[in-house]
Amino acid sequence: MSEPSGARADPDTPARTAGSVLVVGSGLLGASAGLALRARGVDVALADPSPTAVALARDVGAGRVAGADERPAVVLVAAPPDVTADVVAAQLLAHPSAVVTDVASVKGAVLQGVHRALGRAGAGPEVASRFVGGHPMAGRERSGATSARADLFTGRPWVLVPPPGASAAGEASLQRVLALVADCRGVPVVMAAEQHDEAVAVVSHVPQVAASLVAARLLGAADEAVALSGQGLRDVTRIAASDPGLWVQILGANARPVARALHALRADLDDVLGALDALAEDGEAVGARARVARAIDTGGAGVARVPGKHGASPTAYEVVTVLVPDQPGRLARLLADVSDIGVNLEDLVLEHARGRPVGLAEVSVQPADRPRLEAELPRRGWRVAG
Repeated sequence: MSEPSGARADPDTPARTAGSVLVVGSGLLGASAGLALRARGVDVALADPSPTAVALARDVGAGRVAGADERPAVVLVAAPPDVTADVVAAQLLAHPSAVVTDVASVKGAVLQGVHRALGRAGAGPEVASRFVGGHPMAGRERSGATSARADLFTGRPWVLVPPPGASAAGEASLQRVLALVADCRGVPVVMAAEQHDEAVAVVSHVPQVAASLVAARLLGAADEAVALSGQGLRDVTRIAASDPGLWVQILGANARPVARALHALRADLDDVLGALDALAEDGEAVGARARVARAIDTGGAGVARVPGKHGASPTAYEVVTVLVPDQPGRLARLLADVSDIGVNLEDLVLEHARGRPVGLAEVSVQPADRPRLEAELPRRGWRVAG
């Protein structure tokens, strides 16, 4: 039987991971890690409480089904957040020579849970020194092994929380997990558990809550109003279609940092509401417009801090809007023409024009490239919106 395409080793990038890796949890992250590691020639064994899930991950090429006598060098726990700590502790006890890491999006609660479970088992600190918390900042809207990709972690930050205290054992554990992250082509970021949880509350957890609340307002809106939806609404609500069960676990485990960030957001919202109420009562309310403008301007300053491509400083791109007929192959042709003209595509947003069989392709390019693109595309039969 031929090997799945995702399992082919890359001879140009030899693996840094020494020994086999046991992936516990065969969903999107676990299967994607398996695909990435196998592409480097790493032996990956898969385990999951669901026989169907582990068989599916095996069939997409993420690894082989784990046997009863596995002796992994590293165990990657990709279990749901509410059971991650117990699974990590069980793996530490089951594999005394392995380093164990996880992918849960909350680190403080997991670390505390691992220590509690090890304490109940009478395990000493040397066991805890083999646990390195992890959180790859990557994912997709779809879940499960069928959505797994070998390049899911490529170029993405992968937070690692080393064992508490400075010890040779803890440093050795960290180095082994750093090798795994390198083989998955993630970008390691080492920080303390508390620092991580405060950070993700602001950049991940609060945006999820905000997107969900904005999207929920659509349920009471008239059909005519929803029909006017444009790219702005899609951008704001894109992540709202997430798994409620998973997010209840994440938000519950990181409740305190998320609550702090939401209280601050509510204070800002209350200020804008106060200004708008004042304008509704008196269209000439002194200072109200300045308060609204300050909120919008501060938001723009915040956006300017979001890293650009490859983690570099944000770059201001120019947008060339092209009308693309809603027909097979037309978007591919546009991208090919942009490449033939010699312009690098920095970003692409496609929006369908209401009531018309065309899409509006917003092509983001370097400012210096915009005049050339606007001149060359019409010569190739494209209509550029002015």
